[in-house]
Amino acid sequence: MAAITAAERYAAVRTQTEALCRPLLPEDTVVQPIIDVSPPKWHLAHTTWFFETFLLKEHLPGYRVYHPQYAYLFNSYYNSLGSRVNRADRGTISRPPLADVYAYRAYVDEHMQQLLAPYRAVADAPFAEVLELGLQHEQQHQELLVTDIKYILSTNPLAPSYWGEQNVVVPTTAAAPAPAWLQVPGGLSTIGYQPETGDPSGFCFDNELGAHTVYVEPFQVQNRLVTNAEYLQFVEAGGYADFRYWLGEGWDLVQQQGWQAPLYWVQQPDGSWHRFTHHGLQPLDPAAPVTHISFYEADAYAHWAGARLPTEQEWEVAARHFAPEGMAGQFLESNRFDPAPVPASADPTQCHQLLGDCWEWTYSAYHPYPGYQKAPGALGEYNGKFMINQMVLRGGSCATPLSHIRLSYRNFFHPDKRWQYTGIRLVK
Repeated sequence: MAAITAAERYAAVRTQTEALCRPLLPEDTVVQPIIDVSPPKWHLAHTTWFFETFLLKEHLPGYRVYHPQYAYLFNSYYNSLGSRVNRADRGTISRPPLADVYAYRAYVDEHMQQLLAPYRAVADAPFAEVLELGLQHEQQHQELLVTDIKYILSTNPLAPSYWGEQNVVVPTTAAAPAPAWLQVPGGLSTIGYQPETGDPSGFCFDNELGAHTVYVEPFQVQNRLVTNAEYLQFVEAGGYADFRYWLGEGWDLVQQQGWQAPLYWVQQPDGSWHRFTHHGLQPLDPAAPVTHISFYEADAYAHWAGARLPTEQEWEVAARHFAPEGMAGQFLESNRFDPAPVPASADPTQCHQLLGDCWEWTYSAYHPYPGYQKAPGALGEYNGKFMINQMVLRGGSCATPLSHIRLSYRNFFHPDKRWQYTGIRLVK
């Protein structure tokens, strides 16, 4: 099979983004219900601005920017590139209309194809690095599109279906196989990006560098994610009303926000639980992994269950021990947009759902690895400046593109965030 060209890969990534937005109405694309959620129209434009700013303006002779004000509208957080619309105000950008944003994408794509056409493989290493970063950046926004669209639609009283099939019922499954505890040997291990077990493209984000030696005590890891049925036991046992399981900040948040269950869970008049999905409101699948929970909820559940959350070092050591090449679960390409249960036939001696389905909270702060150095210029703002007051998550989710994940990938969110596909793996 012939190797895919740079132009073909670029086109495939850009096409995937637009496919995610195809089921939306224009009115859906301008909504911003909370600061964490960006309007889909903004995602479409911002990812385009990235290629225009970092590649076309720098490398295509005679390139003219599509619109002189788009840099102000669609810059995200790059202070070195000038002022911008505040993050909380992205929902106020009613103009340009959606049709103009698609025209902007087409204009930039046409010029990117001109730039990439001579290359089967990009020989200029600095150029190739920025191109790859741009593609990985757009894949990050594909995941954000899936989760942001879900949140946007969930705030509508009609509980609309993203797929346009409100009455489609996602079949429930039998009970998940009982969890098993697997032993992970202690000792010295190497974590961080390692080319021999990393992304085949040779890419990683700078926060995965450099690989370094860690020591972990022997521990046990649960061989699958915590399920809805297991988390429901915590809910019904009064877990949200008992301060003993919670960190202080988490308990304060439960009181202030009135949390009684994970995000999107809705209790019906008959006492049964449903949850909002991309198919609208559907019965809770007891065997599926629990998701859309904060770090505080994950930690409280772990304490209630007599276990704890892994550190990011433990998570990667366990992942490399049981699945050095990764064990794939549900990803963006499945179009399921929901984590899937572990099959009843799953091998209890293997560690399942390590990649895909749900991002797994770890009990590790998002800090730089030893020797970390920010890149010069605007691209140095990509990861480094966020290394404070956030927790690391590992493993990817059902909204992560399969080609985007690897065992060393470090995601990070503030501990109160729930709109991403976040779940729980226990250790002890």
